Amino acid sequence: MNMEENQGFQFSSYCISADGVWKSYGHQDALKGLTLHIPCGERVALIGPNGAGKSTTLKLLAGLLKPDGGSVAIKGYPPNSYDAKKLIGYLPEDASPYLTLSVRENLEYIGAIRNTPGLADRIESLIDMLELREFEKARTSRLSRGNRQKLALALSIIHDPEIVLMDEPLNYLDIPTQEKVIRFLTEMKATFLVSTHIMSIAERLTDRCLIISHGNRIWEGSMSELRAEAAKDTPIESIVARLMSDVH
Repeated sequence: MNMEENQGFQFSSYCISADGVWKSYGHQDALKGLTLHIPCGERVALIGPNGAGKSTTLKLLAGLLKPDGGSVAIKGYPPNSYDAKKLIGYLPEDASPYLTLSVRENLEYIGAIRNTPGLADRIESLIDMLELREFEKARTSRLSRGNRQKLALALSIIHDPEIVLMDEPLNYLDIPTQEKVIRFLTEMKATFLVSTHIMSIAERLTDRCLIISHGNRIWEGSMSELRAEAAKDTPIESIVARLMSDVH
């Protein structure tokens, strides 16, 4: 990264940062001054109703979009810089691997681009963990939606990223696979920001919760603090729904 690119960006103890971020699509504001700071090593769930700005937030942090106002940074670097890209593993919602390549070819290609150490062993490990062995030579376009999601997951973490951004990571996966993926992700030494509508997944994958609505933050805290917002035995989903409905 040259000096011009680095101006205004310094190394930060925060792995994920957004300060006063605005993003619009035409006349529709997706984010309206969103601010968040996630220290390295934390695991945070990004929760909100449809249209709250969750996917837009992840795309900005992954460097796929630029904010209209405010700033975003990955460990102090611009998200679209090489320094940030090598740190990030990003799984979009409804991810689509290269459909004309086989499962193994996808893994070999992305792994090589990511300069993954011990790539051959890493590929074998991910294929076995996600039970893709019988499909490793199959063209991706012929996979079921669930197996395509398994491959997308593998591609997002093949380089063992320091910072993981995931949008509904367990979509389309059967229960046994969900359990394997949850166990694998919780064992990773990484900073996580996970967008999901399913609170049981959020509780198992993350320790903290950031709720956004109408493009801005409305609540942030630990999962235990979130549960403390209501009476005993109240479902956590009810608490989240109330917090969202309080926003006008």
